[in-house]
Amino acid sequence: MSSKTRKLAYSLAINEALHQTMTADSSVFLIGQGVKSPWYVGNTALGLLDKFGPSRVIDTPVSENAMTGAAVGASIAGMRAVVVHPRIDFMLYAFDPIINEAANWYYMNGGRASVPVVIWGIINRKGEQAAQHSQALQVMFAHVPGLKVVVPSTPYDAKGLMVASIRDNNPVLFVDDRCLYGIEGDVPEELYEVPIGKGIIRRNGSDVTIVATSYLVHEALRSADKLQQEGISAEVIDLRSLKPLDETLLCDSVARTGRLVIADGGWKTYGVAAELSALVHEKVFSSMKAPAARVTLPDVPAPASSALEQAYYIGEQDITRSVKRVMSS
Repeated sequence: MSSKTRKLAYSLAINEALHQTMTADSSVFLIGQGVKSPWYVGNTALGLLDKFGPSRVIDTPVSENAMTGAAVGASIAGMRAVVVHPRIDFMLYAFDPIINEAANWYYMNGGRASVPVVIWGIINRKGEQAAQHSQALQVMFAHVPGLKVVVPSTPYDAKGLMVASIRDNNPVLFVDDRCLYGIEGDVPEELYEVPIGKGIIRRNGSDVTIVATSYLVHEALRSADKLQQEGISAEVIDLRSLKPLDETLLCDSVARTGRLVIADGGWKTYGVAAELSALVHEKVFSSMKAPAARVTLPDVPAPASSALEQAYYIGEQDITRSVKRVMSS
């Protein structure tokens, strides 16, 4: 890390990544709903319109398919578009340009043409957002060949992965969670990249591996702190990227600890946790002392009531209970 670092909120780390990449490369532009608003996309677009003007910071009508299609088309033509969806739920309207076009373009052109577009979806869990405004849909896109999917959890990674996503010559889904936006961390002033497809060990441990992404990394770390007080040493892995996936980091950790708990902010059935569990059982089954455990949302839509949200969303206590069950198996 550079010696010139300072504390920066997650949302402002994304903002800095956009400022610096747009300054360094005139082909980069931002398009989406609410990008001219000081608050609609959580301060991530602060100052961009004033600095770069409406030709490079394009506030669109409410048409997810059209704005994503425009971003994909511009990227095919030589630009580097960042298209933001303030609620990832409504990216569903843009399945055609994302999946049929962007994901397949490189393959269908025999590697002679690519789509350097960043499709940025924001999850709005909690806050009484209810079933249509709070869904974590990243696994849908991770299922598709030709798409990369990153899920940062810290301000440092938010900036570095946004920069890496913009510079990548193929389509990248940058998925973040609005509940992370106020989290602060050390962020270098200079332009830098965090490699796509490389996870990181956030805490070393010897008894059990907890793997998580996005906001659940912080919940996993809190859980590991409490487990340590009870004599359980938990290793916490932040994947940072769902596709490509750092299989080596994950499998090596489980081979050492022999136990695995997966914390995923999506639903259980056919989810990220299911994929990671299958992978580990295929690769390092002989090293496992107990079956992997999944900590996920229940297979029901999100409630609107704040009281029901307390029961619906998962966190530190759910992870801790699962670790204890795995340790006793």
